[in-house]
Amino acid sequence: MNPKLYYELAEWWPLISLPADYAEGASRYAQLLTTACHPMLVLELGSGGGNNASHLKKWFDMTLVDLSPHMLEVSRALNPECSHQQGDMRTVRLGTLFDAVFLGDALSYMTSAGDLALAIETAFAHCRPGGAVLFAPDHFRETYCPGVRAGGGDEAGRSVRYLEWNYDPDPTDRTVETDFAFLLRSGSGPTEVIHDHHTTGLFERGVWMDLCKKAGFEPEIHIVQCAQPDGAELETILCRRPG
Repeated sequence: MNPKLYYELAEWWPLISLPADYAEGASRYAQLLTTACHPMLVLELGSGGGNNASHLKKWFDMTLVDLSPHMLEVSRALNPECSHQQGDMRTVRLGTLFDAVFLGDALSYMTSAGDLALAIETAFAHCRPGGAVLFAPDHFRETYCPGVRAGGGDEAGRSVRYLEWNYDPDPTDRTVETDFAFLLRSGSGPTEVIHDHHTTGLFERGVWMDLCKKAGFEPEIHIVQCAQPDGAELETILCRRPG
């Protein structure tokens, strides 16, 4: 079942996840890619509502791909100058090579090593020789911490508040669970309460590195220093495609 957040609740995304909160991280990602290959054309796979792209487009000509047509509509409103394509990061083939490819937290929805390998292969297939790919998952197995956070916002007569609960019921497998409770209100109408459940993948660094090498990349881990709500650092994998 598709997560409600990215489909029937997509219109609420701008109040749930603010583009401004992505500015510092996007700047660090841009620095890594620029150092690696000085890209001009960049593909983002799993671009969601376009929050990262709203900052990356200052440096790069962005093409955005996401599975959800609803999230693509949100992104088009935020990033009208960017090209948007609907597609699954595991299987999409645009027939174009890019200087660099970026994949962010949408990678978390790869819940098996097989799916993760397919996403990595898609990135390789769209990266020109001598180009670079940056993978920025939410967590690695070694860095995952369960927790709770809350947020929300108000805009033009509507409001949303949410509670997010991340937990790992079975530490022996490679998935974790997230439950969301959304409270939605439009105008003076009643508050609606919606539950949404997400299952996401969690893989060891070694699995990531092995899959990247198998795809043909030369991978290396980089720490991204930027402000996070939980105070944690972000680990990314920067891959170069031999040219």
